[in-house]
Amino acid sequence: MKKVAVIGSGFAGLSAAACLSQKGFDVTVFEKNASPGGRARQYKEAGFTFDMGPSWYWMPDVFESFFARFNKKPQDFYTLTRLDPSYRIYFGKGDFMDMPADPVELGNLFESLEPGSKERLATFLEEGKFKYDLGMGSLVYKPGLSLTELINSQVLRGAFRMHIFLSISRYIRKFFRHPRIIKILEFPVLFLGATAEKTPALYSLMNYADIVLGTWYPHGGMYSVIQGMEKLARDQGAKFRYQSPVTQLPVEHGKVKGVEVGETLIPFDYVVGGADYHHIEQDLLPQAYRKYNQAYWQDRVLAPSSLLFYLGLNKKLSGLQHHTLFFDEDFTQHAKEIYESPRWPSSPQFYVSCPTQTDSSLAPEGNETLILLIPVAPALADTPEIREKYYAMIMDRLEKITEQSIRPHVVVRKSYAINDFQSDYNALKGNAYGLANTLSQTANLKPSMINKKVPNLFYTGQLTVPGPGVPPSIISGQVVAGLVAKREATVST
Repeated sequence: MKKVAVIGSGFAGLSAAACLSQKGFDVTVFEKNASPGGRARQYKEAGFTFDMGPSWYWMPDVFESFFARFNKKPQDFYTLTRLDPSYRIYFGKGDFMDMPADPVELGNLFESLEPGSKERLATFLEEGKFKYDLGMGSLVYKPGLSLTELINSQVLRGAFRMHIFLSISRYIRKFFRHPRIIKILEFPVLFLGATAEKTPALYSLMNYADIVLGTWYPHGGMYSVIQGMEKLARDQGAKFRYQSPVTQLPVEHGKVKGVEVGETLIPFDYVVGGADYHHIEQDLLPQAYRKYNQAYWQDRVLAPSSLLFYLGLNKKLSGLQHHTLFFDEDFTQHAKEIYESPRWPSSPQFYVSCPTQTDSSLAPEGNETLILLIPVAPALADTPEIREKYYAMIMDRLEKITEQSIRPHVVVRKSYAINDFQSDYNALKGNAYGLANTLSQTANLKPSMINKKVPNLFYTGQLTVPGPGVPPSIISGQVVAGLVAKREATVST
């Protein structure tokens, strides 16, 4: 059995480890932290349980497809519930809209805002379904190694309907005029790491995923998915070494010899980098064997970082759904302060996850688990004073908008931001979501999964194809496993 080291146990690393083990490789996963998950780790304190990173379960078909590779279903590892409403959006004090899980009900809601929009929503979603089916069926599982991957009859026939060269901002405005409808439909773009003006309209497929495929919740939190994937990988034969940061990738005769953990070299036939691509290449690999230089990485357009607060409250709250978005401020200015003139935002929009609205096991009885998130530009100065300033700012707004006292009831509080992303995940500039999905960083234009200088080194995760987010990371692990198997088959013959 050929030996493979997987660096990092996030969604991409776990996916790669399970698939490689299934293909007959002897796999060991090396994780610098004490538990699996990468950005999707779990934090517990005083009876409260927090997902530290991703909290949205979208594109359930991707999870189903992954587990089906092993003749399993997600429900073999965790219990899923579809949220209804999917989420709540606040536009001001006492002024909110709940997004119904039923697309027909959402159409009726849109119609109440803008006559004729119900019918236009149906057309918009039909086009989104076309993009989703074509993208997920013909494009997203490609390794992005050649433009020929994009040249097949189905893709060519559908190229015009993919709206690759039209921004999603302009595309949405072809259908709708009401500012609230526009805000609702532009919201999923936040997961892609760029403004709606810079994101191709291809990604209206995200609206289809949101509205039709739905928002789900795995009981126990997103970490239950991590636990399920780790168990699956172990069942396939993968081994895990925690608190084992890889410190070097020594190269001999043009190939990586293995991984160094501390000063110990552990030999491997292949290495899959599921940790931060930039860190693996620029910090672990000898300079002569790097595919990209520092100038290349400095020129990449990164998705935002985040300032997060994990709060445990000794009372129940009103006015919140499982997912609640606060659009009471103008996102145009906030977006400029993320993407155009990076600085700490003057009046940020923010997001609140209150998973105890669905799952009471995440807090002591009668208590509430709360996660607050502000998208911010990467590479900003990150100090305790700045975190305190923004905690006070958004708690003022949260209490005012939901009309209740919250701060006196906080019994657990932990913040997490740019410095933590750098120290815990070696994240480039402290980013939280990877590369922005701009047109110049889509598909084959992303950092490559392979490095021709080092034929036994591969990359997976949010800085390579297919891109940022949980479902793309799971797909990325599957794709890289296929590349390793293909390389080994070529070597063996």
